[in-house]
Amino acid sequence: MMKLHWSPRSPFVRKVMIVLHETGQAEAVELVRTPVAMAEPNLSLIPDNPLIKLPTLVLDDGYSLFDSRVICEYLATRAAERGLALFPADPQQRLRVLRQQALGDGFMDALLLYRQERNKTEERQTPAWLSAFALKTEATLNFLQANVSALDQGGFDMGAITIGCALSYLDYRFADLDWRQRAPDLARWHADVFVCRPSVVCTEPDETP
Repeated sequence: MMKLHWSPRSPFVRKVMIVLHETGQAEAVELVRTPVAMAEPNLSLIPDNPLIKLPTLVLDDGYSLFDSRVICEYLATRAAERGLALFPADPQQRLRVLRQQALGDGFMDALLLYRQERNKTEERQTPAWLSAFALKTEATLNFLQANVSALDQGGFDMGAITIGCALSYLDYRFADLDWRQRAPDLARWHADVFVCRPSVVCTEPDETP
């Protein structure tokens, strides 16, 4: 059985979990709770991932895969026909999906750093960093709002999954930003296409210690 180093609150782990459910492979993976923190590296993860990051997927033969992009493509390929919808074969459509996935991944990376900076005591915060993360968040939301038609046309593919996870992470960790007010069409897509999906519902983050 494959082993997934996992946390219930990581948006990158959630992305992988959604793919597992979408491709019918959730039962083929053992979830191993592996806490990681920037200031407290989890040394037990080094044999499987020298970067000490989640998610990390360990295959049956002990070969490990990281990061979420590699893991998701492997799972989609492994699922054959069920994974085809996630990464379209058509070159133009595949490029669209990969671009959306890159945007969603970059957005989640920025949000994780943004949250870390916001969680510092005021005297330890760097105002320029907070301003930069706020600018990136606003610019990404504006871009997605202006290009929501690409999400509408694509279906529930890897691009949609990644962007949906990023928006849901905004809800989970940045409720005060009220992103829906500035991106109403994007909010409609998130509600109508993403959050109602069974694979999304069953991977909601929780506060398990």
